Amino acid sequence: EGSKEDTPVLQEIASFLVKTVGAWGYPGIFFLMFLESSFFPFPSEIVMPPAGYLAYKGKMSFFWAVFSGVAGSLAGALFNYVLALYFGRPFLLRFGRFMFIDDARLRKVERFFNDHGEITTFVGRLLPGVRQYISFPPGIARMDPIRFSIYTVLGAGVWVFILTYIGYVVGKNENLLKAHIHEATVVLAASSLLLVLVYLFFKKRKGKNSSHDSGDPLGYTR
Repeated sequence: EGSKEDTPVLQEIASFLVKTVGAWGYPGIFFLMFLESSFFPFPSEIVMPPAGYLAYKGKMSFFWAVFSGVAGSLAGALFNYVLALYFGRPFLLRFGRFMFIDDARLRKVERFFNDHGEITTFVGRLLPGVRQYISFPPGIARMDPIRFSIYTVLGAGVWVFILTYIGYVVGKNENLLKAHIHEATVVLAASSLLLVLVYLFFKKRKGKNSSHDSGDPLGYTR
């Protein structure tokens, strides 16, 4: 019964989002996705599906909607990257408490990035709650900006395309849209975890082969 009562409210919210995205157009998509990709808390799940729906209705181009979303994501990621690059850890630790970042957590992220930098930059773009912060370690580590941008675009492109496609296929059924977004998030998280495990497996295997070839059974490098 509660779901029936909530349906008109959800429909009004969906209608509002569609009208807002439609009124702001591609610059609006770029701006909102810029916010989502930086440390401002703004979910992409309420931006790209309405754009997909508008593409379904012929009021937007599917390609340019996705392009604007990916471009905004890259711009937001570069914003965080530059902050970390020029201001470093002291800045993040000083203001990190507003983003649930402390010294211990930042050190863990940095250690993981130092070992698996590129894969974390790509996978992090697929994970809600991580996308906003994954650009800080590459900036601190001074990762090559071209490589950083490539992996960011690849990861953001997958996420933005899926959200936009969901809106395109499902259309105005907001309840069904919410269900599919949840499913997409779960699938992306599981796929990202699988990708990381495969990467770690092959890296560990490569490390064992390298230590074996060098005659060092313990895997130490000199």
